[in-house]
Amino acid sequence: MDLGLTDKSALVLASSGGLGRATAIAFAREGANVTLFARREAECRQVQAEIKTQTGRDALVVVGDLTKAADVTAAVEAAAARFGRLDILVNNCGGPPAGTFDAFDDAIWQNAFELTLLSYVRATRAALPHLRKAGRGWILNFVSSSVKAPLDLLLLSNTFRMGVIGLTKTLSGELGPQGICVNALGPGRVQTDRITQLDTARAKKAGTTIEQVRTDMAKAIPLGRYGDPEEFARTAVFLCSPANSYVTGQTLLVDGGMVKAY
Repeated sequence: MDLGLTDKSALVLASSGGLGRATAIAFAREGANVTLFARREAECRQVQAEIKTQTGRDALVVVGDLTKAADVTAAVEAAAARFGRLDILVNNCGGPPAGTFDAFDDAIWQNAFELTLLSYVRATRAALPHLRKAGRGWILNFVSSSVKAPLDLLLLSNTFRMGVIGLTKTLSGELGPQGICVNALGPGRVQTDRITQLDTARAKKAGTTIEQVRTDMAKAIPLGRYGDPEEFARTAVFLCSPANSYVTGQTLLVDGGMVKAY
């Protein structure tokens, strides 16, 4: 299927690694012009080089902090200036700290809010004039399987990811008449550094090995294994392409069937 992404302009936040990296590369493979944004310049340059090697396309790198409004706005404006337009915004961020309620003071709650929810609000606000100018656009908000079933020790993520779902659903109604699709996409056990971190913590708490944790977790997944970031990225790219002309306001999980909730 031709997704119709040739020369479309896509900004992928937190794209130096993990799901953001895989999604940025997948966009480039489909012919899109990609802007990478993250704090870690060296890792972004590696992704940029990989895109060049695989596709021949020159991705733009913007270094900044998702929790700083000026940095997020600068990334949006740089993407639009470099490629003459902005068609796609992928909101993404690293997960907030794991832990239980008693572990978090006001500062930790505020930081998690800034990272996990407000960064998406700010990026969307900055991107909307460009998406409207293009006459059609796509916003995809990366969340977590916790939006369907809360995850142990992930109180902060469980809380603020639900805020992103409220944002997604509301914006889909407001922006649909303007030709802008807004969806949310959540990973299950997709193998990233974040999942390794969580599995390590789970193993330590249970007094077992990370290998045993992964074996046990895989048993709860109908497909019997962890996902690959590229599998997640393929779904993300479809949802942010002209091939998706009628899916908006939805929350989809890429989880191998792990979450049993409707």
